[in-house]
Amino acid sequence: MINERKNTSANFSAIIVIVIIAVIVGGFAFLVASLLNSTIVEDVTPENTEESLASYVTKVNPRFKTEAERSKDQNVNLTNIALEEEVPDISKYPFKVEGKGDINLEIISSPEKAGNETSNGNDPKSDVWLIEVVKNFNNAGYKVDGKSVSVSLRSISSGLAVDYITSGVYIPDAFSPSNDYWASMLTANGITLNKEADRLVGNTAGILLTNATQQKILDKYDSVNIGTIIEATANNEIAMGYTNPYASSAGLNFLINSLYSFDNSDPLSTTAIEEFQKFQKNVPFVAYNTMQMRNAVESGTLNGIIMEYQSYINDIELKSNYIFTPYGIRHDNPLYSIGQLSKEKSEAIKLFVDFATNEDSQKLANNYGFNANNDYKSENPDTTGETLISAQKLWKKEKDSEEIIAVFIIDTSGSVDGEPLNEMKESLINAATYINSNNYVGLITYNSKVTVNLPIAEFDLNQRSYFSGEIKGLSAGGGTRTFDAIAVGLQMLVEQQSDHPNAKQMLFVLSDGNSDGNLNSVRPYIENLNIPVYTIGYNANIEALEQISAINEAASINADTDDIIYKLKNLFNAQM
Repeated sequence: MINERKNTSANFSAIIVIVIIAVIVGGFAFLVASLLNSTIVEDVTPENTEESLASYVTKVNPRFKTEAERSKDQNVNLTNIALEEEVPDISKYPFKVEGKGDINLEIISSPEKAGNETSNGNDPKSDVWLIEVVKNFNNAGYKVDGKSVSVSLRSISSGLAVDYITSGVYIPDAFSPSNDYWASMLTANGITLNKEADRLVGNTAGILLTNATQQKILDKYDSVNIGTIIEATANNEIAMGYTNPYASSAGLNFLINSLYSFDNSDPLSTTAIEEFQKFQKNVPFVAYNTMQMRNAVESGTLNGIIMEYQSYINDIELKSNYIFTPYGIRHDNPLYSIGQLSKEKSEAIKLFVDFATNEDSQKLANNYGFNANNDYKSENPDTTGETLISAQKLWKKEKDSEEIIAVFIIDTSGSVDGEPLNEMKESLINAATYINSNNYVGLITYNSKVTVNLPIAEFDLNQRSYFSGEIKGLSAGGGTRTFDAIAVGLQMLVEQQSDHPNAKQMLFVLSDGNSDGNLNSVRPYIENLNIPVYTIGYNANIEALEQISAINEAASINADTDDIIYKLKNLFNAQM
């Protein structure tokens, strides 16, 4: 019996020893794998950043495709796809209010008056005025010829709404943009509009400056207005930011009035263009959206941004720290019917206008920050739609006086296999037509290994062909070395600095957000090099991607299968 117990004890001890050895070996193997997949970085300083990054990339050991290995698309697309194929399905923008009347009007509204019910942390209902007005109208029991009348309301940015209507993909009964410029552009595109109301609710676009910046301009130029703010920016005295004029009402308003400030008789003249180039040289970036612009001003990258007064006044932090200066035309939210409405709908829309502009509805608007600055008069209100369209094209061509160098980094790990990768490929190939040919572009793909598919080169026909060919040939499988790929992309940009010392540099990361490793492994390089990393997430862990983009106030896009091409188009219009 004693011998049996001894044998049992010995066997148990042997098992314990084996388990301990296995744990140690397994732990060591895991540690080695972790070190291989994500280099741990310590003591990176601004002074040793480039040296440390080079060492990191050496450990990553990326594979470089030779020219003979690269795929070339012999039929690369050089023209934008049709607008009706770019715009997302209208189901992406469901009704905020759906009318059930016998006579039902469908209206598109700009988001500042019909947006998200939790759009602002300081006032969770700051953007819902028109939603409440429509609900009240639908409950009021109006009738035309004995038939009940109602309104269905969608909230869509004015730029996208113009694209829906112009393309014919979705044409509502009426459209209420932030300002009249969008209606002028629709008319220039051959769309018949009838103005039903000059103003549903009052608002203005404005430039927000810190108190110190406001005083600085006042001391030098004796007044603060769009002209002096633009002059101070052109003289590199302040850093100004604005939003994409293809998508944003405030951005379009800012662009056209900037051009008018350079040449009041002809905003498209040679003088206006030359002065715009000088001004734009000192604009750090054009924001993809308002959130990106807000983050930049809060971090100190920008001294001034643009915003509508209603949004400004509802934000306690902005109201406390920034001074609002109106500019351009008023944002009085006109209402236009589209095409020839039936007699019943024509009468119904007049009932709605009367209701939206009555005393009770306007008191409600006052509560939400509208109808202020009523003494402000529009500047340059008579700009034609043709001029506005030409100004957008001029902006796209001339906004970057310096070279743009970008590296695209594409996730080809097993987690993106199937629909996500297919969407990445299709959307990037189509949206790449919006990248100017004088920009410089490189391409990286990654899974368990990082591969440099294309070194950085001018995005001419040859580089476009390789870019398209390499993307079309991608397949998925393996691990997800996102941060190692970012390090390789940063190194590629650093190596361009001697030949292109004044270029704007950026990375675009297309991924599902999953990753082997830790963001801290590359954070100091991103921070010290001050290179923005734009992230585009496909069925993604968006929070992880947002953390990458937030380091240098770049935009992060949540791309799904419906609207990614349109989103990338706007991103590339703003940045490339």
